[in-house]
Amino acid sequence: MPSPTPTRSSHPPGSPSTALLTDKYELTMIRAALADGTADRPCVFEVFARRLPAGRRYGVVGGTGRLLERLEDFRFGEQELAVVADSLDERTTDWLRHFRFTGDIDGYPEGELFFPGSPVLSIRGGFAECVLLETLALSVLNHDSAIASAAARMTSAAHGRPIIEMGSRRTHEEAAVAAARAAYLTGFASTSNVEATRRHGVPSAGTSAHAFTLLHTGPEGPDEASAFRSQVATLGVDTTLLVDTYDISRGVATAIEVAGPELGGVRIDSGDLGVLARQVRSQLDSLGAHRTRIVVSGDLDEYAIAALRAEPVDMYGVGTRLVTGSGAPTAGMVYKLVEVDGIPVAKRSAQKESLPGAKRAVRLHRSSGTAVEEVLLPWSGTLPPEPGLNQRELMVPLVRAGSPVPGPSLSRSRELHESAMVTLPWEGLALSEGEPAVPVRVVPPGSSTG
Repeated sequence: MPSPTPTRSSHPPGSPSTALLTDKYELTMIRAALADGTADRPCVFEVFARRLPAGRRYGVVGGTGRLLERLEDFRFGEQELAVVADSLDERTTDWLRHFRFTGDIDGYPEGELFFPGSPVLSIRGGFAECVLLETLALSVLNHDSAIASAAARMTSAAHGRPIIEMGSRRTHEEAAVAAARAAYLTGFASTSNVEATRRHGVPSAGTSAHAFTLLHTGPEGPDEASAFRSQVATLGVDTTLLVDTYDISRGVATAIEVAGPELGGVRIDSGDLGVLARQVRSQLDSLGAHRTRIVVSGDLDEYAIAALRAEPVDMYGVGTRLVTGSGAPTAGMVYKLVEVDGIPVAKRSAQKESLPGAKRAVRLHRSSGTAVEEVLLPWSGTLPPEPGLNQRELMVPLVRAGSPVPGPSLSRSRELHESAMVTLPWEGLALSEGEPAVPVRVVPPGSSTG
């Protein structure tokens, strides 16, 4: 079972500068802009996804909180400058030495839904200070939003049954911590990653692996009962015993013999999980263990979880299919300049176009709460009331004059996400191919919205 949520610690001790989480071309652009006098031209950049990944009808914003934490550590000290000094002139090096982001950032709050073109982040300031944040912003938001979007689909498919995030051993060690956070944001109950517990307060869960059962092998051969007795003696009768190391039916029988009918749970990690869950439930009930939970794991994704909805499964463990590209394709977000000195600008390359001008976003809802349309307006534009529809502003202040605006806790963002999911039209929850759940309408710069 998940452990109690501990006191949150946002950063590991002595967290390093994040300034070198930067592409080289950002630094060379700054050098050129300083040389030609354009470095301080007022600009607006936006982060958005041109389209959703194949098979997806919505995306979920994840990583905003992590991005703001890393922005506070975005400082060029002498060690960082030494890495890049060979390709920069003295003016650029001195500019970086004194760099502090002084602009404003607005964006969708974590847990909110996004669709093609949604201005997930709007960054305002001088050209140089804004362009320098491109790689950091995209690396955090693309990763966390991809995980959050995949996890939201799994949570929806689980239909109220808890899911444990178990992907740490299938990805980079730091990505594992971020993935656990993003999964919790979108409804997962807990994580196996205890660093995510320390940094972000995500409840942790975990009991035993096959290695512990195999450890209890002696001259007479495997001794599954000894492994189970040890685990129950250490963790209590409410623990979950892994019963598929050898023969599952024998494992279940041994588990109840050792722990009694009040055993907390059994876990199955291989085989035809639907068939096995039915067999195990029947066996547990025949042994009087009516309240013993069945936990299943092993390459689960939203499709496998949906297929198990009718089976007697109480909890899922999800790892590989959440944290790898096959389960969590990139969110596809890009970071584009959309306005210079108040003048709308846009990229026109085929398949890589952007929408000109700074934008704000409003979502229209029926009185029932169902979302029907997202409207992207010029930043200073207004949308006239429409009969029977309520308007909801999507963007919130995140940074003002370089300082982060105090935002919601991860738990509060989790609640916001749950509320956002309720607004999706029913067809938006389908796992099949289809159009985005909520259409997006763009009001071009200069158009009348009255």
